[in-house]
Amino acid sequence: MKVSTRGRYALRLMLDLAENGRGDYVSLKDISQRQSISMKYLEQIVTQLSNSGLIKSKRGPQGGYMLKKEPEQYSVGTVLRATEGSLAPISCVEAEDELCCRFDECLTFEFWRGLDKIISDYVDSFTLADLLDSFRTKKKSSNS
Repeated sequence: MKVSTRGRYALRLMLDLAENGRGDYVSLKDISQRQSISMKYLEQIVTQLSNSGLIKSKRGPQGGYMLKKEPEQYSVGTVLRATEGSLAPISCVEAEDELCCRFDECLTFEFWRGLDKIISDYVDSFTLADLLDSFRTKKKSSNS
């Protein structure tokens, strides 16, 4: 599994909203400046995140984007799947109801299924709040 730039930037965008939104809409321009991501790329990402129901938008001078839920309610896996699609290492473990014709003879299927579970469990075990807390703790200890 390799996470694309889009997936990495989506996670940074969601963390920026979690850290800087605090109940207010955040402009894409501000996110772009803080995260050093082009507006054009961010516009594509917010479209995906909006369509996935993760963020909401508001037009106008006081507009921008905000999380629909609290940072504790978003797993990293949810954000990555919204932009990356499946995180499965190979296609045959994505939908077990559509197994390949070699499934009965496949010596590697259980390995791939196990790897898929490990990946999913890991990315789903962290929330946006966890990442923010970890960063703040790291920052605090480096300033001491």
